[in-house]
Amino acid sequence: MEFLDALFNRRTTNGPFLPDPVSEEHQRLLIKAAASAPSQFNSQPWRFLVIEDRETIETIAGISGESMTAVLSEGSFFQRYKRHFRFSAQEMAEHRSGMYFDKLPRLLRPFTRTVFTSAGQRTMNALRVPQTLGEENRKLVAGSPLILGVMLDRNERYAHPLADFYCQFSMGASMENVWLTTVELGMGIQFISFPMEVPEQWERITGMLEIPEDLELMALYRLGYVPEQAGRPVIDWSSRERRPPSRFVFRETCRTPQEGWDEG
Repeated sequence: MEFLDALFNRRTTNGPFLPDPVSEEHQRLLIKAAASAPSQFNSQPWRFLVIEDRETIETIAGISGESMTAVLSEGSFFQRYKRHFRFSAQEMAEHRSGMYFDKLPRLLRPFTRTVFTSAGQRTMNALRVPQTLGEENRKLVAGSPLILGVMLDRNERYAHPLADFYCQFSMGASMENVWLTTVELGMGIQFISFPMEVPEQWERITGMLEIPEDLELMALYRLGYVPEQAGRPVIDWSSRERRPPSRFVFRETCRTPQEGWDEG
């Protein structure tokens, strides 16, 4: 696969993975790709945690589902991120950024336009929509063959006023390498974000994983092989009509907007 094919076909996997375990060869390749990212002064502040233990994954899944239920029930999720929601192609074309929710979960479709209102929130709660979606999220994470944790070295992160920026910038480059490598390997990846929305739940995960004091858990990702029928469509990256025009006049670099319910 050419590099630009991987770059422009990169997607978040919102659906289930195959049950097959991720091979040791591919695990090593993913970590090698992550470690090949640039970092300030070659500090390499990242550390990685590969989780395959089923009990641990089930626990993380349960926490993720509980967290999703909580933030959807109280409405904080929709209020926090409403500026990124787009419900029509016209809105997407106007903003040229954000999430195009043309494929909302079935349970949320009746609330497309009322999701940000108190009445819509009360109705969703009465129908137990947050609980149902939280359970679906739990099952999705629980079905992941592998979870990857990324941590930062606290000594590097807080060494001087600019160090935290440098570390997080480097971590982003590292995880982008992982994301692009999954495309090459026929795998999918998704950010497990909901536990981070509830600080006490994130602390539960940190404690359960026994993260050393000198490291800080920054993010978790679910990975696995993608079912053939759910494979990503091949994108002709040289064709501009598949991508919205950039908000900048001098370049056209915006990628195809992510569709559907994206957690990361």
